[in-house]
Amino acid sequence: MTTARESEAGTAVGVIGLGAMGDPMARHLLDHHGAVHITARQPRPDLVEAGATWHDDAAGVAAAADVVLLMLPDLPEIEEVLAGERGLAAGDRPLLLAIGSTTSAPGVRALADRLDGATEGRVRVVDAPVSGGEDGAHAGNLSIMLGGAEQDCDRVAAALAPCGTPVRLGPLGAGQVAKACNQLVVASTILALGEATVLADRSGIDVRAMWELLGHGYASSRLLQTRAEKLITGDDSPSGMAKYLLKDLRSGAEVADATGTEAALLPAVLAAFTELVDDGLGDRDMAVTRRFVAERGAGGPAPA
Repeated sequence: MTTARESEAGTAVGVIGLGAMGDPMARHLLDHHGAVHITARQPRPDLVEAGATWHDDAAGVAAAADVVLLMLPDLPEIEEVLAGERGLAAGDRPLLLAIGSTTSAPGVRALADRLDGATEGRVRVVDAPVSGGEDGAHAGNLSIMLGGAEQDCDRVAAALAPCGTPVRLGPLGAGQVAKACNQLVVASTILALGEATVLADRSGIDVRAMWELLGHGYASSRLLQTRAEKLITGDDSPSGMAKYLLKDLRSGAEVADATGTEAALLPAVLAAFTELVDDGLGDRDMAVTRRFVAERGAGGPAPA
């Protein structure tokens, strides 16, 4: 049921995918819109107690919400919640899907084309991947990269504004291309930070003092600010798992192929993260790049 406050706002919002990113985003949407419609594989009494409206399946969310944010790992999980008699696409009212997952730009466009044909335009799609990590999700200051028709993006931007800064970057798929560009920078940076940490440590440098100093210069970055302690101490306990960067780099390679771009850095970073995941380090925090570099080849300290 749509609440009075939702009616005033004009848009009822749903969220499917209540993990490390989706949960705090749903809470921001709840605080701002006065209601949010949710479902998940497991009950979420904590969110219901906070005021969210629980539905037994995706069809229930689609029947109540105008805009549904999908914070699922990838397209196969999105296809799963769309399919079947109790799936998102099974309803009879207009629905706008905001795909917050980081995935393939061509894949999102193909999904949108299929949904458009199957529902006669009733279900529309905007891609809306986010950047800022768990910290940004909790703080409500995510960068939200939108791709799609201008009117659809305007509606999604208004719905998701409590979670950060939504900006339309172009037609459908543009958000995923922007996220692939973002992840190329993220993966390159965290690999460089891990490698630099090993070089400094093996040279007898006080790594903490070095990063505190370099953090005031051109080497400073959001990643250095959020991962410095992990890099210094070698703590790569899971947070933002490294294996997801590999998935995103593969999407970046897909963009490079589609645009005829002979990238210089992307293949090298993709190869490094493929090796990292093959070495069994993919479930660790992305700061595992320090361990990855330290354990490559013979390893061990070398003369400074």
